[in-house]
Amino acid sequence: MHKRKIRNHIYWLGAEDWERRLFDSLIPLPDGTSYNAYLIEGSEKTALLDTVDPPMAEELMTQLNGVPRIDFVVSQHAEQDHSGTIPRVLDRFPEAKVVATPKAKGMLVDLLRISEDAIITVADGETISLGDKTLKFIHTPWVHWPETMVTYLEEERILFSCDFFGSHIATGDLVVNDENRVYEAAKRYYAEIMMPFRSIIKKNLEKLAPYDIAMIAPSHGQIYNRPSLILDAYQEWVLGPPHNTVVLPYVSMHASTKRMVDRLASALVDRGIRVELFDLSVTDIGKLAMALVDAATVVVGSPTVLGGPHPLAAYGVFLANVLRPKIKFLSIIGSYGWGGKMVETFAGMIPKLKVEVLKPVLCKGLPTEVDYKALDNLAAAISEKHRENNIV
Repeated sequence: MHKRKIRNHIYWLGAEDWERRLFDSLIPLPDGTSYNAYLIEGSEKTALLDTVDPPMAEELMTQLNGVPRIDFVVSQHAEQDHSGTIPRVLDRFPEAKVVATPKAKGMLVDLLRISEDAIITVADGETISLGDKTLKFIHTPWVHWPETMVTYLEEERILFSCDFFGSHIATGDLVVNDENRVYEAAKRYYAEIMMPFRSIIKKNLEKLAPYDIAMIAPSHGQIYNRPSLILDAYQEWVLGPPHNTVVLPYVSMHASTKRMVDRLASALVDRGIRVELFDLSVTDIGKLAMALVDAATVVVGSPTVLGGPHPLAAYGVFLANVLRPKIKFLSIIGSYGWGGKMVETFAGMIPKLKVEVLKPVLCKGLPTEVDYKALDNLAAAISEKHRENNIV
């Protein structure tokens, strides 16, 4: 794809990765992704913000044909999908200096073997003049690595936000024109990548609040001509209260756990609680992460396997612990054949979750009427907890 004009002397460069379906060997990419770089031509100097993932390097280098000079290559984030092609850019423009946070400098040396002499560091709030354009660098640590920053183009009021406010979408659209689609993709992105750092992201949102932002240009996904779309979404995801929703990830081997899940789901719905079920043997793990953004309660369903939880259920609990959503309550339901320590195992897997654990419901073999009654009682307990905490 050719470089594309955003405004006078400001261009999108980069690559659309239409076929990619997995990120970091972990994160599903149902819509592919993009690697966005931005070329800013000032009256005196030229800056390139970010690069592309190394497999897409040729596309970026072709887009740079005809660019006579680059003075600054801004590394907003040292991860390879953003900075991995910087060595190629420096080979073509050896006079360019890499601009990064102090913490990023060491990471660029370690990860990409960029010479220390080629890197200049900028303090939080520092500016660089391109002549008639001014770049202001705002440190945003843990969005989502410790060295990250964003760049504000003062004269045009454009925030180049790197991973902040991004979304994994490959598309021919330069700017957002389908807000519903982008909202969902951005929520998936937040859930999978940003949610573990929710408390720090809150501080970074506060840091950006004084800026007059007319456009947000992330390094993944489309450009926001209406910044309030993503800014308001982040306010809700980060700061909003949990919803009256129960997320029910489960695995069932011989239908016992599935029967329990169905009974609990029905009992919750009867009490006006929204329920989202995820069969962990087939589910898109990104969808589960998205559901965790808003949920007040998680109930994990699992059979007992060799004395402990099913490995897929254990993975689901591990994921919730790592993502650290704002859930308030957690419980466990499941079945066993002759015994085990499933509850104890799960309890030891959630040290990062500040939740109240509600009484589990475990049955031996197929559930009986006594077990179904216990599930009804669990639904009633969840409903009461939601009411007590004004979760509506």
